[in-house]
Formats: sequence, structure tokens, C-alpha cells
Amino acid sequence: MAYILLAIGFVLLIKGADYFVSGASGLAKKLRVPALLIGMTIVAFGTSAPEAAVSISATLKGNSGIAIGNILGSNLFNASFIIGLAALLYPLRVEKQTVKKEIPIMLLSALALLALGADTFLTGRNTPMILERGDGIVLLLFFSVFMYYSIEVARNSRESMEIDNVVMKGESFKLALYTLGGVIAIIFGGNIVVTSATNIARSFGLSETIIGLTIVAIGTSLPELVTSVVAAIKKQPDIAIGNIVGSNIFNGLFIIGISSVIRPLVIDGSLIVELILNVIITVVLLCFSRSHHRISKPEGTVLLCSYLIYTVYLVLSVSL
Repeated sequence: MAYILLAIGFVLLIKGADYFVSGASGLAKKLRVPALLIGMTIVAFGTSAPEAAVSISATLKGNSGIAIGNILGSNLFNASFIIGLAALLYPLRVEKQTVKKEIPIMLLSALALLALGADTFLTGRNTPMILERGDGIVLLLFFSVFMYYSIEVARNSRESMEIDNVVMKGESFKLALYTLGGVIAIIFGGNIVVTSATNIARSFGLSETIIGLTIVAIGTSLPELVTSVVAAIKKQPDIAIGNIVGSNIFNGLFIIGISSVIRPLVIDGSLIVELILNVIITVVLLCFSRSHHRISKPEGTVLLCSYLIYTVYLVLSVSL
């Protein structure tokens, strides 16, 4: 039964993402909002809904391993595997604004998570790594600054963009329906996939942290995967990369922030590797984006291979 539900979840994710990208890109033109901003906010928040649901639910149940592992695993999967795969399908043009502002904000969120979550490890103290409520408030304050910046960008951009006459001809309701329907399908599909995949994983006796880093992380990132891949196929690189940048910022600042405010998160010592890799892969992504303001197919291959190497590391760590 779990395998049947898994297949149903995949179908919902794929069709939901297809409608979501079509609706969101159309609304971006109608509302005179840059597609990049739509990708970083509406699309990113919608595709991050499964991560939010899983991590907050895990926090309420006291499962810190799944709560934090889900976010770290998702962010690594997003920045390496998804962007790498999307770039292989269609080289991703990266706007100057994204290189100068959005990706650095993504790097800031990764650094903040490392500094606040692994502070005891970095100072050499032999105490557990914990994200306290105060740490969560700091992360939420950073997120508030990001949202303020996004709103200001939207306001300033509307005046300089031309209205798309084709989109203005009574298609608002249809586009909104596509977007809303896509979000609903993505959320339900993501939840079905995560639940069924987690049950399958537990039947093999995997630990809570490993489940969070692998099955749950990849499961909750399926909306980002499908959305970015569909956007790349439809030659909407702004949504493809904006979705990932926005999702990682949303994951690292808002979801972890709200989760640790609800209940302090105890971070397993082994997760220091993921905390550091989260920073490294973001730096690599920033460097690639600065090269001719695009992520080429060879660079996409490097990102994709880096995740595969990380997966091998996880498999070996479980078997040892």
C-alpha cells in the first residue's frame, strides 16, 4: 500500500508543479512582478510547504533529528542536485541582482545556521549543539529583513515593467486557479510521498537523523525538484533558480527559526558535516553564478556529482 501511495504522490507533484509554474509565470507578467521574485517568494514558499509541515510537526513531537535533518538535507539537495539537474536540461541564466543580493542572502542564512547551531562545536566546548529559542528569534529577524527586501523589490520593479497585453485579457482567474491548484496538489503530493517513504524507510531500520537527511529531505524537496525542472524545460530560468534560492532561505531562516522557537532543537553531533557543507555548496553556487551570470551544463554536472558523492558518504556512514 505504501508503494501505491508513493506513486500517487509523485503524480500529484508532477502535475501540480506543471500548473504551478504556468500560473505563477503568467501572474508575474500580469502583476508586473519579475519572474525571479515570484520564484523566490510565492513559488518558493509553496514548494517549501512540505518542509514546513514536516519540521514543525516533528518539533511538536520532539523529533529534533527529523526536524533539523529534513531542512539541512533539503537545502543540500536543492542547491546541488536540483540546480545541477536543471542546468543540465537548460543552462540557467542568473540575473545580476541574484548574484549580488539573493544568493548572498542565501549564504547568510547558511552561515547563521552554522554559527548559531554549532556554536558549542566551533568553540571547542564538550556540550550538545542546541538551537535555543533566542537563536530561533534571530533567524526569524533575518527572515523579516529578507521579506522586507523582497516587497521593496516588487514595488520598485512594477513601475519599470511593461504590461503583457495577452495576459491582461481576462486570464487572471484562470492563472490564479492554476497556481492555487498547483500549490494544493504539490502540498498533498509531498505529504503523501514523505509519509509513505518514511514508513518504508523505517521498515529497514534506519535512524531518525538519517531518515531526516535522506528520505524525508528528498521527499519534501520533490516539489522544488519538479518545479525547477519543469521551469527549466519551459525555459523559465528565473523561476527555476529563484525557486531554489527562495526555498533555501525560507527553510534555513523561517522553518528552522519557527521550529526552534516552538521547542529548542538538539542537533546531533554528526550533523556538523551537513552544516558546513550547506555553507560550502552555497559558496560554490555563488562562484558559478558569477561566471558569465549563468550556470552552465559543466557547472551543473559538478553540482550534480557533488550530491552523488555526498550520498555515497551517507551510505558509508550508515553501513559503518
